[in-house]
Amino acid sequence: MSARMVLLGPPGAGKGTQAARISERLNIPAISTGDIFRSHVARATELGILAKSYMDRGEYVPDSVTNAMVEDRLSQADAAEGFLLDGYPRTVSQVHALDAMLAQRGLALDVVLEITADAEAVVARLLKRATEQNRADDTEDVIRHRLEVYAEQTEPLVAIYADKGLLVSADGIGTLDEVTDRVMTALVEAGVSA
Repeated sequence: MSARMVLLGPPGAGKGTQAARISERLNIPAISTGDIFRSHVARATELGILAKSYMDRGEYVPDSVTNAMVEDRLSQADAAEGFLLDGYPRTVSQVHALDAMLAQRGLALDVVLEITADAEAVVARLLKRATEQNRADDTEDVIRHRLEVYAEQTEPLVAIYADKGLLVSADGIGTLDEVTDRVMTALVEAGVSA
């Protein structure tokens, strides 16, 4: 089954874990923008060198660079029949860029999956993970700030994709298997199945 999808959700909602499970079940690559950045930087590609110059200055990598990296990744053979994007798009302008990338190939997204999670549950989950993994920088203030940034920058995408009729949601709080069951049920209801 081919599926072209975007995964949305706040930090700590379990997107990475669920992306891996969806990828395995649907036999499509889970594409994380973080992984794309690390790959380009490690290989010292032209885009990687450019991205690193911004990151080294503590600046955001501009959309033009991020979009080019995503377009390059989506052009690879393993993504020809489908993909799951995690961490992209993050902004309204990136939504339009992704639509244009796909339209150039005569394609469009099939579904956008939002993994929802109560803010207090996310804070508790991330504080626990910080303790278990010795992440001293994951303080409650930092976590709450990340949630605020998500709400401000990325939540508007939820409304855009809902208006396009592409959005489905699944609650991200529960055991891994409970969440995966909810996710797969939401995808099947949207017409996407293995």
